[in-house]
Amino acid sequence: MDLLVLIAKAADVCLKPWNHAVVPIDPTAPDDLVDINVRIECRDGDAQRHPEHDLELEIYRSGDEINLMLSWWDQPDRPMLWQGRHPVWMDGTSGQRCEVPQDAAPLEALGRRLRALVQPAD
Repeated sequence: MDLLVLIAKAADVCLKPWNHAVVPIDPTAPDDLVDINVRIECRDGDAQRHPEHDLELEIYRSGDEINLMLSWWDQPDRPMLWQGRHPVWMDGTSGQRCEVPQDAAPLEALGRRLRALVQPAD
């Protein structure tokens, strides 16, 4: 199954009640597990867009590990999630570590699920 479809399905499971589509930010980027940068677009049950819930996902390799960044699309004032072996929340503007936001649980669940999809087994 296509990686973008798997990302959308993971978002559907973790970020209910929304439906999701995944759009490459750089359409020329290779469709592999490294250096992916996509927008996860959000729609309601009537297929109406809700861009205020859109996310940006970046997947990249650091050594043997695959890490990811999840942030709200075009909302730099909101914190972003770095997901490696553990979740780390960072200020969207400064990149400094910050408190976990109240609505963190669904995004952390998505981060764990996505990382499990792309991290090779040990």
